[in-house]
Amino acid sequence: MPLAKRVVPCLDVDHGKVVKGINFLQLKHAGDPVEMAKRYSDEGADELVFLDITASSENRDILRGVVEGVAKAISIPFTVGGGIRNVADARLVLCSGADKVAVNTAAVEHPKVITELADVFGRQCVVNAIDAKRNRKPSDGKIMVETGEGKVWFEVNTYGGRKPTGIDAIAWALQAEQLGAGEFLVTSMDKDGTEDGYDIELTRAISERVNVPVIASGGAGIPKHLLDVFTEGKADAALAASIFHYNKYPVPVVKDYLRKAGVNIRP
Repeated sequence: MPLAKRVVPCLDVDHGKVVKGINFLQLKHAGDPVEMAKRYSDEGADELVFLDITASSENRDILRGVVEGVAKAISIPFTVGGGIRNVADARLVLCSGADKVAVNTAAVEHPKVITELADVFGRQCVVNAIDAKRNRKPSDGKIMVETGEGKVWFEVNTYGGRKPTGIDAIAWALQAEQLGAGEFLVTSMDKDGTEDGYDIELTRAISERVNVPVIASGGAGIPKHLLDVFTEGKADAALAASIFHYNKYPVPVVKDYLRKAGVNIRP
């Protein structure tokens, strides 16, 4: 039997508070991370992702106290990202209660950090986060993907989406897997916060090419969007924030919908 699909709430944290924006901008306060994490754990979420979204751009360490508070409040696997630059940073986060670490900016700028983390902690602990944005300008060497709006390639952005890199997201995923990434968190910057569905083409393009799990992120607004990214996008897990934060569709409602639609979902 194929592995069960996972439903993963996300806490985007800015200076100790959960925030939510649109296309990585217009951030609004959404709640307390410890309280929200406990609610999602109690409701039956499969995992939780905690992203300190300004740690890299502000060149500071992750908020260890908040990580510890969340870890104590939940009983589900917990991934932490944002500002993790090396093995020492990752060890601090893992010793604070996280099960996995997500790296983005540091991995793009120093790819060997993926291998270093995998060697020390095991690749199952290493999540390679990719913030990708559609680029419609044809470019030599890029992997062009056919979409509803024509051919595009997907560009990696770093520093919380603030810095375009010119790097092809699909090619980067293939490289990162070879370096030791055990999972990918693929966020569509175009879809982030829009609540009009995931970027199916982006998710599918990476899911079909790598041999480790892919978490889709960016755009969930209704339960059907998760169904679509599981069936059409071939994602292994679906991350969402807005639909959970504001109780539009609580975790049990989403999981019940998916189960009735024939998706293999954990209890």
